[in-house]
Amino acid sequence: MPVIDAHKHLPGMLRTLRRLCKTWTQPIVGTFAKGENGPFRVLIATVLSLRTQDKTTAGASARLFRLADTPGAMLRLTAGRIEKAIYPVGFYRTKARNILKICRILLDAYGGRVPDDLDELLKLPGVGRKTANLVVTVAYGKHGICVDTHVHRISNRWGYVKTRTPHETEEALRKVLPKRYWIEYNDLLVCFGQNLCVPVSPFCGRCPLFRHCPRLNVTTSR
Repeated sequence: MPVIDAHKHLPGMLRTLRRLCKTWTQPIVGTFAKGENGPFRVLIATVLSLRTQDKTTAGASARLFRLADTPGAMLRLTAGRIEKAIYPVGFYRTKARNILKICRILLDAYGGRVPDDLDELLKLPGVGRKTANLVVTVAYGKHGICVDTHVHRISNRWGYVKTRTPHETEEALRKVLPKRYWIEYNDLLVCFGQNLCVPVSPFCGRCPLFRHCPRLNVTTSR
Protein backbone atom coordinates (compact mmCIF):
# COMPACT_ATOMS: atom_id res chain seq x y z
CA MET A 1 0.00 0.00 0.00
CA PRO A 2 1.26 3.52 -0.78
CA VAL A 3 2.38 5.96 1.88
CA ILE A 4 1.75 9.64 1.27
CA ASP A 5 4.53 11.54 -0.43
CA ALA A 6 4.03 15.00 1.10
CA HIS A 7 5.19 16.78 -2.03
CA LYS A 8 3.35 14.61 -4.52
CA HIS A 9 0.00 13.46 -3.14
CA LEU A 10 -0.96 15.76 -0.26
CA PRO A 11 -1.72 18.90 -2.32
CA GLY A 12 -4.13 16.96 -4.53
CA MET A 13 -5.73 15.24 -1.56
CA LEU A 14 -6.37 18.55 0.16
CA ARG A 15 -7.82 20.02 -3.04
CA THR A 16 -10.25 17.11 -3.12
CA LEU A 17 -11.15 17.67 0.52
CA ARG A 18 -11.83 21.37 -0.16
CA ARG A 19 -14.41 20.39 -2.75
CA LEU A 20 -15.96 17.73 -0.53
CA CYS A 21 -16.15 19.96 2.53
CA LYS A 22 -18.32 22.45 0.67
CA THR A 23 -21.01 19.75 0.59
CA TRP A 24 -20.75 18.93 4.32
CA THR A 25 -21.67 20.81 7.47
CA GLN A 26 -18.76 23.02 8.49
CA PRO A 27 -17.09 22.72 11.93
CA ILE A 28 -19.23 24.72 14.33
CA VAL A 29 -16.55 26.91 15.95
CA GLY A 30 -15.77 28.69 12.69
CA THR A 31 -19.36 29.94 12.40
CA PHE A 32 -18.76 32.23 15.38
CA ALA A 33 -15.63 33.88 13.93
CA LYS A 34 -17.22 36.80 12.11
CA GLY A 35 -17.66 40.26 13.57
CA GLU A 36 -15.90 42.42 16.12
CA ASN A 37 -16.33 39.90 18.93
CA GLY A 38 -15.38 36.92 16.76
CA PRO A 39 -12.14 36.04 18.59
CA PHE A 40 -13.94 35.98 21.95
CA ARG A 41 -16.78 33.85 20.59
CA VAL A 42 -14.32 31.45 18.96
CA LEU A 43 -12.39 31.14 22.23
CA ILE A 44 -15.46 30.45 24.34
CA ALA A 45 -17.11 28.14 21.79
CA THR A 46 -13.90 26.11 21.58
CA VAL A 47 -13.73 25.82 25.36
CA LEU A 48 -17.32 24.54 25.29
CA SER A 49 -16.55 22.10 22.47
CA LEU A 50 -14.04 20.02 24.43
CA ARG A 51 -15.43 16.51 25.00
CA THR A 52 -18.70 17.64 23.40
CA GLN A 53 -20.36 16.93 20.04
CA ASP A 54 -20.69 19.76 17.53
CA LYS A 55 -24.49 19.84 17.68
CA THR A 56 -24.45 20.27 21.45
CA THR A 57 -21.69 22.89 21.24
CA ALA A 58 -23.67 24.87 18.67
CA GLY A 59 -26.77 25.04 20.83
CA ALA A 60 -24.88 25.83 24.03
CA SER A 61 -22.76 28.54 22.40
CA ALA A 62 -25.78 30.20 20.80
CA ARG A 63 -27.68 30.25 24.11
CA LEU A 64 -24.70 31.68 25.97
CA PHE A 65 -23.90 34.35 23.38
CA ARG A 66 -27.49 35.56 23.46
CA LEU A 67 -26.80 36.40 27.10
CA ALA A 68 -23.28 37.78 26.66
CA ASP A 69 -20.62 37.84 23.95
CA THR A 70 -17.96 40.08 25.48
CA PRO A 71 -15.80 39.53 28.56
CA GLY A 72 -17.44 42.40 30.43
CA ALA A 73 -20.96 41.21 29.72
CA MET A 74 -20.04 37.63 30.63
CA LEU A 75 -18.76 38.73 34.05
CA ARG A 76 -22.19 40.13 34.84
CA LEU A 77 -23.54 36.58 34.74
CA THR A 78 -23.34 34.14 37.63
CA ALA A 79 -21.67 30.76 37.23
CA GLY A 80 -25.07 29.18 37.74
CA ARG A 81 -26.62 31.11 34.88
CA ILE A 82 -23.76 30.15 32.57
CA GLU A 83 -24.12 26.52 33.63
CA LYS A 84 -27.82 26.60 32.78
CA ALA A 85 -27.12 28.13 29.35
CA ILE A 86 -24.39 25.70 28.34
CA TYR A 87 -25.84 22.46 29.72
CA PRO A 88 -25.46 19.64 28.58
CA VAL A 89 -21.89 20.22 27.32
CA GLY A 90 -19.33 17.99 28.97
CA PHE A 91 -17.96 19.25 32.30
CA TYR A 92 -20.33 22.23 32.10
CA ARG A 93 -19.78 23.31 35.72
CA THR A 94 -15.99 23.41 35.31
CA LYS A 95 -16.34 25.20 31.98
CA ALA A 96 -18.65 27.82 33.48
CA ARG A 97 -16.09 28.61 36.18
CA ASN A 98 -13.25 28.71 33.64
CA ILE A 99 -15.21 31.05 31.38
CA LEU A 100 -15.56 33.55 34.20
CA LYS A 101 -11.85 33.22 35.06
CA ILE A 102 -10.93 33.72 31.40
CA CYS A 103 -13.07 36.84 31.15
CA ARG A 104 -11.52 38.35 34.27
CA ILE A 105 -8.00 37.72 32.94
CA LEU A 106 -8.89 39.14 29.52
CA LEU A 107 -10.10 42.36 31.12
CA ASP A 108 -7.31 42.69 33.66
CA ALA A 109 -4.34 41.62 31.55
CA TYR A 110 -5.34 42.23 27.92
CA GLY A 111 -7.79 45.13 27.99
CA GLY A 112 -10.67 42.84 27.10
CA ARG A 113 -9.00 41.62 23.89
CA VAL A 114 -8.36 37.94 23.20
CA PRO A 115 -4.62 37.55 22.53
CA ASP A 116 -3.53 36.29 19.13
CA ASP A 117 -0.36 34.67 20.48
CA LEU A 118 -0.24 30.95 21.23
CA ASP A 119 1.83 31.26 24.40
CA GLU A 120 -0.43 33.96 25.82
CA LEU A 121 -3.56 31.96 25.08
CA LEU A 122 -2.10 28.93 26.85
CA LYS A 123 -1.98 30.96 30.08
CA LEU A 124 -5.80 31.05 30.19
CA PRO A 125 -7.58 28.45 32.39
CA GLY A 126 -9.06 25.54 30.46
CA VAL A 127 -7.19 26.48 27.28
CA GLY A 128 -4.93 23.83 25.78
CA ARG A 129 -3.03 23.71 22.53
CA LYS A 130 -6.04 22.69 20.45
CA THR A 131 -8.08 25.66 21.66
CA ALA A 132 -5.19 28.10 21.40
CA ASN A 133 -4.30 27.03 17.86
CA LEU A 134 -7.95 27.23 16.79
CA VAL A 135 -8.22 30.80 18.06
CA VAL A 136 -5.00 31.76 16.28
CA THR A 137 -6.05 30.20 12.96
CA VAL A 138 -9.84 30.60 12.83
CA ALA A 139 -10.27 33.89 14.67
CA TYR A 140 -7.11 35.67 13.52
CA GLY A 141 -6.11 33.91 10.30
CA LYS A 142 -2.57 33.43 11.58
CA HIS A 143 -0.46 30.34 11.06
CA GLY A 144 -0.99 27.54 13.53
CA ILE A 145 -1.79 23.84 13.47
CA CYS A 146 -4.82 22.80 15.44
CA VAL A 147 -4.74 19.08 16.21
CA ASP A 148 -7.87 17.40 17.50
CA THR A 149 -8.80 13.73 17.45
CA HIS A 150 -9.63 13.80 13.72
CA VAL A 151 -6.37 15.46 12.67
CA HIS A 152 -4.37 13.10 14.87
CA ARG A 153 -6.16 9.97 13.64
CA ILE A 154 -6.22 10.78 9.92
CA SER A 155 -2.65 12.10 9.71
CA ASN A 156 -1.49 8.78 11.18
CA ARG A 157 -3.96 6.75 9.11
CA TRP A 158 -2.48 8.32 5.99
CA GLY A 159 1.03 7.55 7.18
CA TYR A 160 1.85 11.24 6.94
CA VAL A 161 3.08 11.22 10.53
CA LYS A 162 3.76 8.43 13.01
CA THR A 163 2.81 9.72 16.45
CA ARG A 164 1.13 8.59 19.66
CA THR A 165 -0.54 11.77 20.92
CA PRO A 166 -2.13 14.91 19.46
CA HIS A 167 0.73 16.98 20.87
CA GLU A 168 3.27 14.80 19.08
CA THR A 169 1.18 15.11 15.92
CA GLU A 170 1.25 18.91 16.14
CA GLU A 171 5.03 18.89 16.55
CA ALA A 172 5.46 16.48 13.62
CA LEU A 173 3.11 18.44 11.35
CA ARG A 174 4.96 21.68 12.07
CA LYS A 175 8.03 19.98 10.58
CA VAL A 176 6.51 18.30 7.51
CA LEU A 177 3.28 20.11 6.58
CA PRO A 178 3.87 23.01 4.16
CA LYS A 179 2.95 26.23 5.93
CA ARG A 180 0.43 27.24 3.29
CA TYR A 181 -1.84 24.41 4.54
CA TRP A 182 -1.57 25.06 8.26
CA ILE A 183 -4.67 27.23 8.70
CA GLU A 184 -7.07 25.05 6.72
CA TYR A 185 -5.72 21.63 7.70
CA ASN A 186 -7.88 21.24 10.81
CA ASP A 187 -11.17 22.25 9.17
CA LEU A 188 -10.58 19.95 6.20
CA LEU A 189 -9.68 16.91 8.29
CA VAL A 190 -12.48 17.52 10.80
CA CYS A 191 -15.05 17.57 7.98
CA PHE A 192 -13.45 14.49 6.45
CA GLY A 193 -13.27 12.70 9.80
CA GLN A 194 -16.88 13.39 10.68
CA ASN A 195 -18.30 12.31 7.33
CA LEU A 196 -16.09 9.67 5.69
CA CYS A 197 -12.89 8.87 7.58
CA VAL A 198 -14.68 8.08 10.83
CA PRO A 199 -12.85 6.45 13.76
CA VAL A 200 -14.40 2.98 13.47
CA SER A 201 -15.10 1.33 10.12
CA PRO A 202 -14.45 4.32 7.84
CA PHE A 203 -16.24 4.59 4.49
CA CYS A 204 -13.21 3.60 2.40
CA GLY A 205 -15.40 2.16 -0.38
CA ARG A 206 -16.66 5.60 -1.36
CA CYS A 207 -13.66 7.69 -0.39
CA PRO A 208 -12.08 9.63 -3.29
CA LEU A 209 -8.72 9.52 -1.51
CA PHE A 210 -8.68 5.71 -1.31
CA ARG A 211 -5.94 5.12 -3.92
CA HIS A 212 -3.45 7.29 -2.03
CA CYS A 213 -4.29 6.06 1.46
CA PRO A 214 -2.41 3.19 3.14
CA ARG A 215 -5.24 2.90 5.72
CA LEU A 216 -2.81 2.28 8.54
CA ASN A 217 -4.41 0.63 11.59
CA VAL A 218 -7.76 0.31 9.82
CA THR A 219 -9.06 -3.17 10.62
CA THR A 220 -12.60 -2.87 9.21
CA SER A 221 -14.09 -0.51 6.67
CA ARG A 222 -17.22 0.01 4.61
